[in-house]
Amino acid sequence: MRLLAVALIWGLSFSTLADDLPTRVDISYSIRSGAMEGEANDTLEIRQENGTRNYAISSAVRAIGLLALVQSGNILRDSVGSITEQGLQPGRFSDQRRDRLPRIAIFDWEKSLLTINNRGNEQQAPLPAGTQDRLSLLYSFAFSPPPDGIMDIYETDGRSLKLVRYIVDKETLDTPLGKLDTIVLTKQLAADDKLYRKIWLAPAYHMLPVRIVATESDLLLDQMVTKINYADASALRLELELLP
Repeated sequence: MRLLAVALIWGLSFSTLADDLPTRVDISYSIRSGAMEGEANDTLEIRQENGTRNYAISSAVRAIGLLALVQSGNILRDSVGSITEQGLQPGRFSDQRRDRLPRIAIFDWEKSLLTINNRGNEQQAPLPAGTQDRLSLLYSFAFSPPPDGIMDIYETDGRSLKLVRYIVDKETLDTPLGKLDTIVLTKQLAADDKLYRKIWLAPAYHMLPVRIVATESDLLLDQMVTKINYADASALRLELELLP
């Protein structure tokens, strides 16, 4: 059955993927880098506001044990934007680390203009269609699945804008949630790019990212899912409002 799900995912439309996705998803990850450990917690919320579907993604990465000695403090990332027929369309992305100034990317789709503020250094660049930020990219496939074979996409991490190529393949992955059939995206490194990245998406879990191996501050971090929780975001907000 899982093999069938992987085979069919390529033909799924935007509406088929997005319609049955819960309005709130919380994902917990464990992180390893050799003998060093950490944890990450992501939240995706889908909101209906003034006739427009919007999204908000937050991610908090925390080092523990030996990893905290070389990667102290949390890494906080946020991405907000709208949901279109083509998938996620970021509006603002931020990357905050310790007491440093944040990296921020502002997407002006009407003017096709991307403004990047890299810790106080601002620059602007033309904004290609389909551009994603580092965080929205991970969750964009829940709304628009990757093509088979090769995917070229513009990405920003709040430092620069780059056209990145991924090789798209399939792989069976052992996880704390069990053995999962996944779609795997492996970043192809250009000559001047040392930021490795590989993403595992699970069709059985709405094409959400269940494993991410990526370069972070000169360390190669292996981020593995430990728990996925679904909820109705609007009901959750109502419950919180009713609390005394």
